[in-house]
Amino acid sequence: MSWLKRIRRDTVARWIALTIILAMLISLALNGLFIQLAGVWARPPLTETGLLDKMAAITRIIQAAPAPLRSQLAHAVSDEGFIVSWHLDRRELNLPTVEDLDSEIGSTILHPLLKFAARIQTYEPADWTEPSADARYALLIQLPDATWVMFSAPSRSWGLDEAPRYLIVILLVLISTTLVALIATRRLATPLQHFAEGARRFGVDFRAPPIEPLGPQEIRQAILAFNAMQAQLQHFIRDRTQMLAAISHDLRAPLTRMRLRGEFIEDSEQQQRLFRDVDEMQAMINSALEFFRDDARLEPATQFDLAELLQTLLDDYRDQGVEIAYVGPTRWVYFGRPLGLKRVMTNLLDNAIKYGSEPAIELIADAGEVRIKVLDRGPGIPQASLEQVFVPFFRMEGSRNKSTGGVGLGLSAARAIVLEHGGELKLRNRSKGGLEALVVLPV
Repeated sequence: MSWLKRIRRDTVARWIALTIILAMLISLALNGLFIQLAGVWARPPLTETGLLDKMAAITRIIQAAPAPLRSQLAHAVSDEGFIVSWHLDRRELNLPTVEDLDSEIGSTILHPLLKFAARIQTYEPADWTEPSADARYALLIQLPDATWVMFSAPSRSWGLDEAPRYLIVILLVLISTTLVALIATRRLATPLQHFAEGARRFGVDFRAPPIEPLGPQEIRQAILAFNAMQAQLQHFIRDRTQMLAAISHDLRAPLTRMRLRGEFIEDSEQQQRLFRDVDEMQAMINSALEFFRDDARLEPATQFDLAELLQTLLDDYRDQGVEIAYVGPTRWVYFGRPLGLKRVMTNLLDNAIKYGSEPAIELIADAGEVRIKVLDRGPGIPQASLEQVFVPFFRMEGSRNKSTGGVGLGLSAARAIVLEHGGELKLRNRSKGGLEALVVLPV
């Protein structure tokens, strides 16, 4: 039950809300960490470094020593980053003029440590108004005899100003938001990509297995609906295949009997007329069954050389005494159904040869799509009929004689195959006469 409840809670809306909340929390956490680093490690306050205790102890020692020894003591306790000096007069220190020098450090921390009332003043590098080599941190303590002890340290360059701190905070917010967004979008995009791949797989192979329902609830519901539709289509295709097999048998049997009975007709003219009608009906039935069954649509998609397929077709026509010009690359690998596309090209080339002259074919391939042009020089097709010719059983000529054309299913089947590849098939009349059939296939 807990698993089912978790599944129900896993929705796109909740993921978006959690993404926003998590991005804000991580942003605040990184911001707090940065403030801690910049405020304590990069520029620690004096109260947290232990220097004040050291200063108070040194000051008491210098105060207790005789005046001639104070300068030597101050020099002895100095080091590279912490300089101590003793001065009789404050004016010899060459310090900048600052209005408020009294420090709260003196009254709150140092006075109890010094155990005497002392005047305490502090300086920061920013107190030097002009860039100077003397700019430094300084703390002055006045001894009871009116002499001064100065503690100074060079400016710490790793301390950050306000503007860089704001820029770093903004950068941390962007990084945290981007990381959370990438994780969340990947969590949502992966099942969508899985869904899209399953849908494309079913487009090229109707026998593809159902898609595993993964991801948030909305995506799982869409996948389950798609699987149900896929099962219904597979069931429909299987039923149609069985029905067409039965129709094929039931229609061919009477025609066979008619031809056998025609053999007993003594009038040869009537006999030939009957045989022509039987042959025409047989051709119509074969074309109709081939269109509706269309075994090429059940062909699995694979990689093949499209340019070689076209050149093989042209060689077959050349063996029949028909020359067809070819323009295009000698090799181009394409992913699709080779038998289906071969049927499309055969149909278009047959029309170009039957109804026109100077048949030619062009293959234009680039990274996004493949275009195949089948060209001829002939009467073309009236502008109003350029789309109507794709309607099943539509023919330009009124006669049903097979010698003047087929049964009007070739272009319909060709467009259906091209559409199943995700492409399009269009016809247009050429400016100097003739017809151009354009097949556009996505790569």
